[in-house]
Amino acid sequence: MKTLSIILPIFIIIAAGWLARKRHFIPESFIGPANRIVYYFAIPAMIFRAVSTASFHDEFSSRVLMITLVCIAAMTLIAWGVAIAGRLPGTLKGTFIQSSFHGNLGYIGLAVVFYSLGDAGLASGAIFAGFIMIVQNILAVAVLQIHSDIGVPVRANLKRIIGHPVILSACGGIGFSLLEIPLPVIAERSLGILSGMALPLALLLIGATLSFDLMRVRFKPMLAASLLKLLALPGLGLLIFTLFSLPVVEFLPAFILLASPTATLTFVMAKEMNGDPDFAVAAISGCTLLSGVSFSVWLHFLL
Repeated sequence: MKTLSIILPIFIIIAAGWLARKRHFIPESFIGPANRIVYYFAIPAMIFRAVSTASFHDEFSSRVLMITLVCIAAMTLIAWGVAIAGRLPGTLKGTFIQSSFHGNLGYIGLAVVFYSLGDAGLASGAIFAGFIMIVQNILAVAVLQIHSDIGVPVRANLKRIIGHPVILSACGGIGFSLLEIPLPVIAERSLGILSGMALPLALLLIGATLSFDLMRVRFKPMLAASLLKLLALPGLGLLIFTLFSLPVVEFLPAFILLASPTATLTFVMAKEMNGDPDFAVAAISGCTLLSGVSFSVWLHFLL
């Protein structure tokens, strides 16, 4: 019951976003600007506030981070093998691989961390998320570059990674936390106001962009990518965390991030790097919906 009380409210808001789009309460012209507000202001504010006010030495575990990054790298290779075995075409192959390891940390992962573990869990999860996002984005650029049939400006994409607002906010927060710099009251309260709209608006936007039509058209590869992302990747992480005898309370924030569904950024990257944006939308939609079940199962056993 506790797990359902965590997961259901998140997916009720996503469903509300889908219904609002269906009933034209959220028009197409609203989604782009609203997404930019979340992407460039609200989520970074939430992450910076959570990390900068946390004790880095208390919340950070280098062992958990290294295992998490190893799992993401391993899943990249596993998904590559599945794509080859399935004889997927080049542009689809790159997007399929990316969809299998590139998680939605800022919009869904941290929401589940916060609603299941509270402020302390959010601080730890946000620190891990900063490092994970750097690795995820570098791997995504590399995979899409290799499977693209046209020249792609790698330097431009690497600059985009370095300038990623979530990465910058996490790094800034880590700096404040390490140096134990207190936030001024006005700054802390301003960030708190911005943070308050981050997760609700992000979840509404995810619901508004779901596409059931593309899920049906690309069902088989979508399902395969979703199973790799929601079951195989967190399952591998749980296995290694357990082998190293790490306590659940220490690795749970990172585990939730590993179990997050495919990132909405996969669509943007697929479109910009000559991948398969239609499949990216299908994977994001299907994986997000299925994550309601997978999160419920994982958290039922771990909480």
